Amino acid sequence: MTEVSATGTVEQALAHAARLLDSDPAAAVEQLSEILKVADGHPAALRLLAKARSLQGDMQGALEILMPLAWTQPTWAMVHLDLGLALGRAGRGQEATEALRRAVALKPDLPQAWRLLGDHLMAAGEQEAADAAYASHVRHSTRDPRLLDAAIALAENRIPAAEGLLREHLKQAPTDVAAIRMFAEVAARLGRNEDALNLLARCLELAPSFDAARQNYALVLHRSNQPEQALVEIERLLAAEPGHLGCRNLKAAVLCRIGEYEPAIRIYADLLEHYPRHAKVWVSYGHALKTAGHSDRAIDAYRHSLQLEPSFGEVWWSLANLKTYRFGTDDLAAMRRQLARADLAEDDRLHLEFAIGKALEDAGEYEPSFRHYAQGNAIRRAQLHYSADDTHARVQHIRKHYTRDFFAARAGAGSPAHDPIFIVGLPRAGSTLIEQILSSHSQVEGTMELPEVTSITRTLRTQGDAESAMPYHDALAALDADALRSLGERYLAHTRIQRKTAAPLFIDKMPNNFMHIGLIQLMLPNAKIIDARRHPLGCCFSVFKQHFARGQNFSYGLEDLGRYYRDYVALMAHFDGVLPGRIHRVVYERMVEDTEGEVRRLLEYCGLPFEASCLRFFENARPVRTASSEQVRQPIYREGVDHWRHYAAWLLPLESALGPVLERYPDVPELGE
Repeated sequence: MTEVSATGTVEQALAHAARLLDSDPAAAVEQLSEILKVADGHPAALRLLAKARSLQGDMQGALEILMPLAWTQPTWAMVHLDLGLALGRAGRGQEATEALRRAVALKPDLPQAWRLLGDHLMAAGEQEAADAAYASHVRHSTRDPRLLDAAIALAENRIPAAEGLLREHLKQAPTDVAAIRMFAEVAARLGRNEDALNLLARCLELAPSFDAARQNYALVLHRSNQPEQALVEIERLLAAEPGHLGCRNLKAAVLCRIGEYEPAIRIYADLLEHYPRHAKVWVSYGHALKTAGHSDRAIDAYRHSLQLEPSFGEVWWSLANLKTYRFGTDDLAAMRRQLARADLAEDDRLHLEFAIGKALEDAGEYEPSFRHYAQGNAIRRAQLHYSADDTHARVQHIRKHYTRDFFAARAGAGSPAHDPIFIVGLPRAGSTLIEQILSSHSQVEGTMELPEVTSITRTLRTQGDAESAMPYHDALAALDADALRSLGERYLAHTRIQRKTAAPLFIDKMPNNFMHIGLIQLMLPNAKIIDARRHPLGCCFSVFKQHFARGQNFSYGLEDLGRYYRDYVALMAHFDGVLPGRIHRVVYERMVEDTEGEVRRLLEYCGLPFEASCLRFFENARPVRTASSEQVRQPIYREGVDHWRHYAAWLLPLESALGPVLERYPDVPELGE
């Protein structure tokens, strides 16, 4: 060991200790202890000693050095990076995030700090911020000047510029895995998930140990409705690094997607040990608990989130969205205080508007309640690009082309499987109630609103003529019997992961599938289709006061809602005509008035014997993944049928748009062009 006897030898001794770190950390500790006897409190020696302790597995010893050192060296970026790394390894993720944020603020060109920060942000559910951190990691780890401009453009979210630069670079260097990964990120941000998946698969083919690309691959698989494949990639990453918190968060999200709530809940509970003051993790935990039927624990999780972030609008709305939950006067006052903030983010504002609307509705204050619902809808409507004219044109195209002759020419095509029961219609029309009734039968399993039909339509859209007004429908019309059978088999294969029991039948209750009855008939001609229908004003107003996470862009304007309902009724009447007896309709009000009679008719249509358990559907403890999850755990109640009448004075635009559909309900008027 080098003896440190004079100040002049300290730098030499430090250099020697640094060389010892990787090969013999214990010797490095001895060397550094000698240095600190001569140069008490020497910052560089303390930093190296902390590193040596960390390499020995003594994270507490490392932290006892780094925490005071970071306090006395507030502008030394490398110390804050070391502290973030040590805190992360010690399971103190939230503090690690804060230290890493300080490190990159002091010295932005620290690629390792950006990568670690991205991992922690991903683990805490901050996906957008994580994406930005990963982009900064790419930018600052790039040494190739040809890639640097593309990396900067990506980090600054200048996507067209990044795309052009990367495309040109990959012409010259087609196997550059860093560039391929960046190009996949561009594709993902543009919503071209299939392109992103192909690029990332190529990237991993060239570099199987490129874990950052594999993490991207797992995430895009999850977003592309391929949970089974996503889990394979996540498990591969976790096998190499079991404690990777970002991967564990993603695993929990994928498990929720496939209905495995209890293991997901355990993962979220563990993440909260690392990120106890992170509101978004508490929300994810609450969502999983709610869906699994642990309502009281879900409320506690949501409340904990609000203690950390009182302006978090999504949490207030999550409480309101329990439907059976009632806000107190203190809650309403707290929400109003947050809504009055000038610095409130738009997303928080719109969620608070919906939540306050629900609180006032429960209090019987209908006029101010409607004003808040209307304001929340107006904010959301301005964020979206929805055209009622486009929807009407699509419906008219289907009515024109999906004729009796069209289906007769394709008779016998598709998969012969009887497994799926599709429940279609508008949201809030009683589909969850029907699902709960049917899934209480011994031969039927309830799943969720499965996205697979939509995924198939996206695939068909890419196969159609890009210049066509309706490429998906054109591509579907061109398929032969074998191709239609393959689509049905693809649907069954991709939804199998959602099936947890041996029940021969399962339910897909994606309401928007009424737009795809033609596809369902062609690929699965023996599947059952149930149309859930509710009074136009009751249904549409219930949709209007519901904020949906995604996928219901028509629902944020009363006139749009009325026109959408009219198009839905016209389309279903068309299929009643061209496929007589194919679809079974359940009118919500009739189900309320004559539950047993309607249940018997429903089971008869499905080819199922009557089971009394279907009348005790509210005793079914299965997870329910919609806004009605708490309501269907109670017996049917009559009071909700006419609740919309409290708001009748403000629904004139809806009434006008509905026209004869409202006047003739539940009968269907003649609906032309």
